[in-house]
Amino acid sequence: MGGPLIAVPVSALSQWHGCTQSGMVVGSDDDLDDYDRACEVEGLAGVIAVGADGAQGLVLADEPASSFYLPEHRAFVRWLGANSEDDLLAAARAVLADSTAMWEECGIWQTDGPAVLMDSVTAGAEVSVGYPNGAGMPEQAPVALPPGSWMVRAVHASPIEDTSVGVIQLLPQPSS
Repeated sequence: MGGPLIAVPVSALSQWHGCTQSGMVVGSDDDLDDYDRACEVEGLAGVIAVGADGAQGLVLADEPASSFYLPEHRAFVRWLGANSEDDLLAAARAVLADSTAMWEECGIWQTDGPAVLMDSVTAGAEVSVGYPNGAGMPEQAPVALPPGSWMVRAVHASPIEDTSVGVIQLLPQPSS
């Protein structure tokens, strides 16, 4: 449906209900469904509740750009414009190495471990956590991440000619 992507902890996938036909939580006239709550995230990324047990999802807001996760940098890379995947990856690495990049702070994401990056329209119950996907399964990608609190920062940049990249990075939050 062209909605934002979301990273949902594997432990909370069954609590993500995606899009309903009415746009509202079943049995409610006032509560937006999960998909519409994800669409309300402003900025480049944001954290929203998943279910009633305190789980959180990380919304990669703005547009449903092709995206992948670089575990060695704990960063999501979003394809905004590039001639090749190699150019996109080089641009992402340049942004991550640039101490002058203008990062937007996007909140703190708390997770109990690995997550799945998926279209926010999809219900978690429809996602197969086994990889690779079977035929007809929704597109998804694993997000290898240890449990913890992560400061989320994001930027759109064009560090290489003819290449624009979005980067959403997770930085460890010290425990208090």
